[in-house]
Amino acid sequence: MKKNKTNKKTEHTHKKDPKRSSGKNHTKDHSKRGSFGTKKSAFSQSKAKTKETFRVEGLLHVSASGKGFLTVADGEKDLLIEKDHLNTGLNGDTVRAVVRTLEDGESETRVEEVLTRKKMSFVGTLEESLGVTYLKPQDPRMYIKILIPKERVNGAEIGQRVFGRVLAWSDPRQFPEGEILQVIGTPNDHETEMMAVLLDKGILSGFDKETEDEAKAIKADEPNILAEALKIRKDMRSVTTFTIDPESAKDFDDALSYQTLPDGDIEIGVHIADVSHFVQPGSFLDTSAVRRGTSVYLVDRTIPMLPEILSNDLCSLNPNEDKLAFSVLFTFTPESIKESKPFHLKKTHICKTVINSDKRFSYESAQKIIDDKAGLYVDELLALNVLGKKIAQKNKEDGAISFSQEEVRFVLDENKKPIDVRVKKTIDTNSLIESFMLLANRSVTEFIQRKVPKEERLFLYRIHDRPDQERIVELMSLLHTLGYSMCLKDGTISSDELNNLLRDAEGKPEANMIQMATIRSMAKAIYSIQNIGHFGLAFENYTHFTSPIRRYPDVIVHRLIKTYMDGKRIPQAEWHVYQSLAQELSDKEKSAMEAERGSIKFKQAEYMLERVGTEREGVITGVTEWGIFIEDSKSKCEGMIRIKNLGDEYFTFQKEKLALVGEKTGTQYRLGDTVKMKVKNVDLENKQIEYVLI
Repeated sequence: MKKNKTNKKTEHTHKKDPKRSSGKNHTKDHSKRGSFGTKKSAFSQSKAKTKETFRVEGLLHVSASGKGFLTVADGEKDLLIEKDHLNTGLNGDTVRAVVRTLEDGESETRVEEVLTRKKMSFVGTLEESLGVTYLKPQDPRMYIKILIPKERVNGAEIGQRVFGRVLAWSDPRQFPEGEILQVIGTPNDHETEMMAVLLDKGILSGFDKETEDEAKAIKADEPNILAEALKIRKDMRSVTTFTIDPESAKDFDDALSYQTLPDGDIEIGVHIADVSHFVQPGSFLDTSAVRRGTSVYLVDRTIPMLPEILSNDLCSLNPNEDKLAFSVLFTFTPESIKESKPFHLKKTHICKTVINSDKRFSYESAQKIIDDKAGLYVDELLALNVLGKKIAQKNKEDGAISFSQEEVRFVLDENKKPIDVRVKKTIDTNSLIESFMLLANRSVTEFIQRKVPKEERLFLYRIHDRPDQERIVELMSLLHTLGYSMCLKDGTISSDELNNLLRDAEGKPEANMIQMATIRSMAKAIYSIQNIGHFGLAFENYTHFTSPIRRYPDVIVHRLIKTYMDGKRIPQAEWHVYQSLAQELSDKEKSAMEAERGSIKFKQAEYMLERVGTEREGVITGVTEWGIFIEDSKSKCEGMIRIKNLGDEYFTFQKEKLALVGEKTGTQYRLGDTVKMKVKNVDLENKQIEYVLI
């Protein structure tokens, strides 16, 4: 789900779930909204005798409610830590904790020592209370204000959005002390809020002079680079080649080529910008790209991973320009491009190439040619479309999970105010490109699996674990109440079972509810040097290879493939460096996604601020003990209806149904239900929308 929000309980809220209030340590889903109430700690209140005390080290996660969850290596469950026992531990810190188990079966954990800090800089609003100045962080997971001495305000004024850092915090009974590093601007101003999002996630918005100069020097040497490349690379400049991208795209990572070979076979080339040829390990460009990890996409701008000289020019596969590419060439039988025939992939070849794109298509312009069956490269586009559909169907038959989710794009006026919302439609050309990118990503991984013995094989995989058992149990409980069932094998569920479930529910009233609940049960895809496969795609071997202009993991993958193609190996003593980098890049990807969502949330709130009082229709996207979250069907703006505004009766949160149920009338509000509501209020500063039912 998208948001974590905390609200005070009202007299209408349900009784606490005894399991959640017990203080026992158990696994928690940190992505879910919700607080667990407060409970005095067993460390200070319990009279039961201590049965056992031991220490553990792990990664601390803090929820919006201030609860801590400690992830311990090889631990089956995260350890719950009450807010009073975080002992200055902050979200993302590595800590040592003491776990106390009692004879009555309860247990409790407290942070003993913070070993390493993850984040000490925060965006927030400068406030004053009783003559004391504080920074109030906008990150809800930062559960305490930061004291700012007058001499460290550095020109900031009360009420301004600022960026500051914690200088020292060792006593949990005292406020942390810090300083203001930068005044961002006036709250609710567009530029202020966009910069606040970037600074809060540690995202750099510019490049230093050394990096820019290095990029310029490489660009100046482009003619020599191309001349040398043509001596050793496969020259594919004469083969029909084109790119298909969003209309607004400025950097082109990938291109497709099409040719009929002398024996009648069809060769489809997936050509990827050869960024690793220009960005060498240890260079300024490389250091800068590692720090960013990925390009970031806000509602009104792109923060590129690489300087524009590379991302939009030197590396970008622009039309009518010779470009270096790392290519995967697929040979299909002639029957493969006929709609009535099955497709047969005969051969895959990976090589370094020089290409020249003949045409830059947008998704829409390529789609029009396919629909009209007329236009430039119509035969090639029609054949690729047929093949793309066959590849997608084969993936689905093999177990790839199919979720259908809509995305929206805000239309901004000259002052960056949102004036309209448009739903991004998925068309055949979107699926066409996706099919060939998935095929390329999978093929290069399988190539490495075959070429390099396991004991010598270091690779960066894109992995997606099976759903957590506890989440699957919750999903099955919900499905049981709806009359659905699934089969488990060894306590896990197969992707085939999930696809069957989604297909069976399609078109039925509960379809939305089931899809949302199923998505919630999924793990998150990450990068790792340990290959466990990709559950969602049903691939045993998968990586990211096709977007090196905007993703640093793809640059690493290109380098590793080249290393193995040259007959070289990565010393095992260096493998741990790659695993640390994999974790770091997974974290940066998450931060980039949070920044994107943060910019969208601000625009959603700004959009709805002009529509307070309007009646709308929406879908329930979250159910908690204090209310329901609803996504407006047109704009996808998510807001909340507090439980006190649901009706004049006592509502009980029934977790197994993901529903709030009225005790007098039996009225139910369930995940996925469609409701009619009115925009009641918008808190622009906190990016929160409040609805009421009508």
